[in-house]
Amino acid sequence: MCTAHMSAPCRGVSQRGQTGGRWVHRTLTTEQAVGVLGGQPKCCKTFLALDIAVSVASGAPCLRQFSVHGPGPVLMFPAEDALEDIRLRLDGICAAANQRLETIPIHVITVPRLYLDQDRHRQQLAATVQAINPRLLILDPFIRLHAVDENHACEIAPILSFLRDLQRRFHTAVLLIHHTKKAAGKDRLGQALRGSSDLHGWGDSNLYLNRSANRLQLSVEHRAAPSHNGLWLQLHENGSATALRLCDDACPPPASTPQQRSPDERIIHALSEASAPLPMAQLRKRCGMRTSTLCSLLRRLTQQDRVRRSEHGLYSLARTSTASVSLSLPL
Repeated sequence: MCTAHMSAPCRGVSQRGQTGGRWVHRTLTTEQAVGVLGGQPKCCKTFLALDIAVSVASGAPCLRQFSVHGPGPVLMFPAEDALEDIRLRLDGICAAANQRLETIPIHVITVPRLYLDQDRHRQQLAATVQAINPRLLILDPFIRLHAVDENHACEIAPILSFLRDLQRRFHTAVLLIHHTKKAAGKDRLGQALRGSSDLHGWGDSNLYLNRSANRLQLSVEHRAAPSHNGLWLQLHENGSATALRLCDDACPPPASTPQQRSPDERIIHALSEASAPLPMAQLRKRCGMRTSTLCSLLRRLTQQDRVRRSEHGLYSLARTSTASVSLSLPL
């Protein structure tokens, strides 16, 4: 683990390779996404963020379940935790993942404060991101990263716009750790986030943790891919290794069937899974649709620039489609 001082970013980090898929973690975080990891205090949000960091940096499956596509450096700013505590947690997660912390490119910003509403701090963060070229940037937690009113969209919007600009300029995923409201049991998960609703709308891949007794429920929400919930986690200790893991009765999300997705999602999913553009006949079989229904949907998706049709009648995801954009988070 390397420390990255804002005034003197780490040098000599190898450039990450290009990836061929749209997932950072299979079904969990999408490629180059901005996103929020939300939950009430003491819901192990930081533990999950660090597990994601170890996974992205090492290539080991996140939570020992979600495979990684194209690992690379991770840059993070833990505003509430001492560097020694972060190192201890990372050591435990690495032990659970059969990795060695000193061999994986996780970089920690060690300045005492970072305010995303101040131009000088934004410029220093952008310079650090440019120097390290991370595959994932983790900022934890959002409340410590500004001095504006979270409830006012006009004050939050410039911060979110800056983070989106970082993602686009440097092709990195951004994961923002944030708290949910204390009494939000009946709210939709994204609407339970504290502050302006812009935070919910901003995310491409959002993760939410809720505590129930001694277990944690993980829910996943994507902008352009099927969402899912019902993943149950526990904080598990095994000697020196303390890390989150899936409960024995937690079913992995790939078990969802095409019938559980909307028609548009079934088409986008089928095209994203394909290694090459698909002819109509193959796409119809993968989606389980009638030809007339599929033709109508493809016509609309093509007009929306979400799907592309070649001159040979083959279908693929459009390059401008948000379905190919990630927290990655990667999360």
